This record gives sequence, C-alpha cells and structure tokens, in this order.
Amino acid sequence: GKRGKKREKEGKRGKKREKEGKRGKKRKKEGKRGREREGEREREIKREIGQREVVKRKDEEEDKEKKPEIETYSVDREKTCPFLLRVFCSEGRHHRAEEFSRGNAPSNELQIYTWMDCTLRELMSLIREVNPETRQKGTLFSFSTVYPDMRRGGFRLKDLGQTCSGRRGSDDTISLYSRKFQIGDYIDVAISTRPTRGRDRPY
Repeated sequence: GKRGKKREKEGKRGKKREKEGKRGKKRKKEGKRGREREGEREREIKREIGQREVVKRKDEEEDKEKKPEIETYSVDREKTCPFLLRVFCSEGRHHRAEEFSRGNAPSNELQIYTWMDCTLRELMSLIREVNPETRQKGTLFSFSTVYPDMRRGGFRLKDLGQTCSGRRGSDDTISLYSRKFQIGDYIDVAISTRPTRGRDRPY
C-alpha cells in the first residue's frame, strides 16, 4: 500500500514536471515571437528613418539648386592695385537708366577705390561713413550695377542684392566679382531709411 501511494506521488510529480516543461516551451515560443516582433519593429523604424534621410537629402539638393552659391574670391590687397568705383546713391529709389546716358551722370556721386572682392556689406559701411543719416538701424541699401547696353545703346540696371544697416543678411557676402561686375561699370544704390515713430527707441 505504501509503495502504491509512493508511485502515485511520483506519477503526480512527473505530470507536474511535464506541465512545467510545456509551460517553459510555451514561454520560449512567446519570447521568440516577442523578439521577432521587436526585430520587425526595429526594421520598420530603420526603414522610416532611411526614407526620411532620403527625403531630407532630396530637399537639401533642391535647396542647393534653388539658391545659387556665392562664388568666393579673394584679392591680395597689398599687392593688387585698387580701381575707381563710381557709386551713385538715391533716397528711396534707383536712378533711371536714362540719367546715365549721353555722358551724363547723377550729381550725387561717391568715388571709392576698392577691389573686386569688395562685398555689399563693405560698400554699405563705406557709404555710411560719408552719410551719417544712413547709419540708423534698419536702413535698407539696394544695390544695382549700371552697365552699357551694347545692343540698344544707353545703359541698363541689374540687381546685385540688398543689405540692412545693423542687421546681418544673406546678401552681405556677395562680392563684385561673384556678380560678374566689370571695371568701368557704376553702382547705383537706393537707400530707404526706417521711419522714426514716437514709440521707437532712438538708435
């Protein structure tokens, strides 16, 4: 009788071990499935990141195509002789092309000796030195080249860029060389001063 009971107990223990073994296998399967799901999720995330990187690169390439690169050019100013640049400033607007025709030129001329690597910001600083009223923060300087029209005669104006007194801008580093300026051409500058208001702080 005791042996029989012992065998029954051992049988129950064996069944218990079988159940635990089955549970262990089930847990292993579930763990494997979980790892597979995690792996799939990681692959999906990597694919999404990869697609975003591709889109980002395309956007950057499109931006580069849209924005013309400013050609860098430097002159050894100690060894290179400067040239005379005739600059004509006007308040609020550019001079008309007709005002430069037949050997004429506007009266408000500023003569500057400079080099081909001269930037628009440098030109603005030189103009501010001789025109104190343009030193006010927010004053806009719109630069144009005045060059002879070989086909029709007379002169034409071509936009160079714009700078602002007291603020940095994308056109600050544009040089005369980068915009194919030819020695002998003129520079026309439309200066727009910021209107002062009662609430504005003085600069």
